[in-house]
Formats: sequence, C-alpha cells, structure tokens
Amino acid sequence: MSQTCLRMSFPSTIFRGFGAIDRLEDIAETLGNRVFIIGGHNALEAATPYMAPQLDKLDVVNTVWYGGECSEKNINALIAQIQPEAVDFLIVAGGGKALDTGKVVSIKLGIPLVAIPTIAATCAAIATTSVIYDDNGHYQDSWKLKQAPDYVIIEPQIIAKAPIKWLSAGLGDTLAKFYEYRVVSGGTPDGSLNMSAFNNGQLCFDVIARYGQDACEGVKNGEPTFALEQVMDAIFIYAGFTSIMGIGNHLAAAHGLYNGFTVNDKVRHFGHGLLVGYGNLVLLALEQRSDNEILDAITLAKACGVPVSLADIADLEATELDEVIHASVNNPNIKSMPFAVTAQSLKEAMSRVDSLAQHLRS
Repeated sequence: MSQTCLRMSFPSTIFRGFGAIDRLEDIAETLGNRVFIIGGHNALEAATPYMAPQLDKLDVVNTVWYGGECSEKNINALIAQIQPEAVDFLIVAGGGKALDTGKVVSIKLGIPLVAIPTIAATCAAIATTSVIYDDNGHYQDSWKLKQAPDYVIIEPQIIAKAPIKWLSAGLGDTLAKFYEYRVVSGGTPDGSLNMSAFNNGQLCFDVIARYGQDACEGVKNGEPTFALEQVMDAIFIYAGFTSIMGIGNHLAAAHGLYNGFTVNDKVRHFGHGLLVGYGNLVLLALEQRSDNEILDAITLAKACGVPVSLADIADLEATELDEVIHASVNNPNIKSMPFAVTAQSLKEAMSRVDSLAQHLRS
C-alpha cells in the first residue's frame, strides 16, 4: 500500500498548432473579460500581433514587463501592481524566466493563468516548477508549485520567428530529460510514475533525434514546419510531463554544471538550455561512456545547434573555470549523481568532451 499521497497538477487545456493563438477568445469566454498581460520585451513584441485580434475584444487592464529575472523582488512587484485591479485572468508571454514568474504570480494571487511561450527554449510553460534567481541572474532555488497554468497556447507561427538559438536551447534542455533521468535512475526507474517520466524522456530523445535538425532548418527560414511542431511537443509537452510525473530529483550533472556557469558574467546569459546541452555531453563523460557514444551525442548536439565544447560558450580564464567548477560540484543537482563528482573529475570530463569535439571537427 502506498504511504504517500501525491499531488500532480497538469495544465487543464493545451492548444498546440497553427492558429492556437486564436483560442484566446474561447478562453476569455470561460475565464472573463478583464486581463492583465506580463512578459518579456521581445516576447510581447513577437506575440502581440498574433494576439491583437482577440485582445481587441477584451478589457486589457495593462501590459507590463516582468522584470527580466524570475526573482522574488520582481514577483512581489508584479503582485502589488496586479492585485488591486480585480482581473479575471493573467497572460504571460515569453521564455522560461517570464513564464516561471507568471506562474508564481498567478498562484499567489489565485488568478487563472494563460501561458504563451514565445520561444521553445524550456518546458516552463507546462512544468510545475519555477527557477528562482537573484536580481543579477544568479541561481538561488527551484520552487515546486502546487498548480500548472490553466491554459497553455503553443503557437508555431510565433516560435518559428524566434532566433534559432532559443530552439537549440530547448533541444539541449529537453535531451537532458533522457540523459539525466537515465543516470539518476540507473536506467531502471522504480514505480509507475517514474517509469512514465523515464519513458517520456526517451520519447523526447527519439523525437529530437528524428526531427531536431529539420526543425532547426525550418526556424532558420522562419517557417512553422511539421518538424518544428514535433519537437515543440517534445520540448513543451513530453518534457513538461516528465518534470511533473518524476518523483524526487531527476536533475543531475547537466543542470548542476549550468547552475555553476551562472556565477560567471561571461556565461550567465548564454542560454539555459544551451549550457545544459553542453552539460549533457559532460555528464556522459562523467559516466565514463565510450568515445563512440559521446561522439554520437556530440553529432546530434551539433545538428541541433547545441554547443559541444567550452570554446563554443566562452573564453574562460583558468580562475574563472575553477570558479564555475567549484559552484557546480557544490550544487544540489550534481549531488544526485550515483557517484561523487569532484572538481578534478568534472574538469577531466569537460576536457574529454572538448577533445572529442575537436576530433570530430578535424
């Protein structure tokens, strides 16, 4: 008999595909007319033309920038601004940090949320987690949320117009759902929910291996292709479900290395998923997997626009690299590895990946 009552929250409705943004009017018929919009500057600029026909029929109270970081200061400032307005629902448009901010704000205010990702860089639109940073972008914590967004609108017309680096970031971050959960579970997860999360991670890998490169080619041309819709499913839906259903921590060295990178000013804003994507390769080296397996992973990463060496990310001085490594090995995610990761073993793993990437280029 189970000894624990589990709580899982999934988005009530996901609209995905060409014209999904047009469902805003249907959502308003359910939730009400008064809406407050938050998001990133670029995100709002990208999404507003597609939302405009629906927003013209609503009472838009205000449209504001979310603050640039998912920080407690920005969350509290938005709450103070929105609370007196008696709005029926919130719209948050943007990437991971904006979406994570909107999720916390909506829960604290008890107001329904419509999440509209404008880049396919993370599963934040669906996942019941918000990553919290300080106002300078330093990682602080990951908050487990009691509720997923009420509605998620995944519009390929918007995603296809975003810079290619953000799709590459989403592909790198989503591949981690397979690589990291495999090492944490030893490849044999225990319990049905963990098995489901693991299988979703495998599905993410399979979809990206099949469609990732073609999706990138489409986005380079600004085209919402069939391949893009397939990897959008992996990045948002399957990866999001993996995060929701997995019991316990299923993040490992790839995210631990990312969190270590955030201490460095040269790297902090490089892109979460791009750094995680490089971290996937380092994870494989930490596991002592074969050169051929790592080379295959490097080939897939390159096809998806993910950095495959430290040189692809930044020119770090020895002291800066040591600072990143020190922060990484002391991050909780890296401590979920089934063996101890030391500063020396992490540095050696990074060096091995860089050497294999150079071998592949030559």
